[in-house]
Amino acid sequence: MAQRNLTKDKLFSKDWFISYGLLTLGTFILSFGYAFFMSPYKIVPGGIYGISIILHHQLGFPLGMSALCFNLPLTLIGLKILGPRFGAKTFACFLLTAFFTDSLPYVFGENPLHLDDEVLLASIFGGVVMGIGVGLIFKTRSSSGGTDVLASILSRYTHIPLGQQLMIIDSCIVLLGFIVFKDWKVPLYSLLTIFIMGKVIDIVMQGFASEKTLFIISNKTEEIRDVIINDLGRGGTLLDGKGMYSGQEKEVIFITVSRREVVEIQKYISKIDPSAFMVIINANEILGEGFKSLQKKIED
Repeated sequence: MAQRNLTKDKLFSKDWFISYGLLTLGTFILSFGYAFFMSPYKIVPGGIYGISIILHHQLGFPLGMSALCFNLPLTLIGLKILGPRFGAKTFACFLLTAFFTDSLPYVFGENPLHLDDEVLLASIFGGVVMGIGVGLIFKTRSSSGGTDVLASILSRYTHIPLGQQLMIIDSCIVLLGFIVFKDWKVPLYSLLTIFIMGKVIDIVMQGFASEKTLFIISNKTEEIRDVIINDLGRGGTLLDGKGMYSGQEKEVIFITVSRREVVEIQKYISKIDPSAFMVIINANEILGEGFKSLQKKIED
């Protein structure tokens, strides 16, 4: 039986145009960050473009073209070693990013922002801008190629987890920027950019999380359950638990609520069972009944 590709958009369909529209917008925003926030201030945000920024300042190579010279063979090698994991969108992504990165300075000038010595501002807002760009690219189920591909290849042979492998590679590139530019501030600004970029990517992918996940352990589970259902109008799940020290059987209430409802639940529980045990966790993304549907998530 032939396997269906459930993530591939039908050519020239509505989903196809939306996907490539987001991809084009994402690469444009990402390129804007590289061209106007990173390169003019010698910030090395890891990845292939981190190496390209170093080559651009040391040897005068065009930033986008340098990255393309790395990305194209790396992705082709990745296709040979890892199989067809990197599709047409990955090629479109690094081609568009290279094109926009080299074209934008001709349209707006080499340094249109004129931040002068405000490298800190460049690193902060550069991380925000590039995080938005990469987040939009990821929402199209694409990859920007580059060190993602290299990390995947090395992870296969070294058995180091992909995330750790990527962190090692990016750290080496940031360190190379310090060695070449001989400025200790380069790795500090670069790491700040990488951190902010990662946080913004999460926000773009998952939104601003206001929901909280609660685990509640109490000897008055039924009373708390009644409050949650009848007073808050919420549902939840009862999990079977067992005290590690006492060995006593316990019920654990598992529930996800809004930030405002957390305060209400705390007030109710403090009156019902002041000695109740409660764990509150940020819920990055909630899908299902009562929240955003999984179908809506896929359509977005």
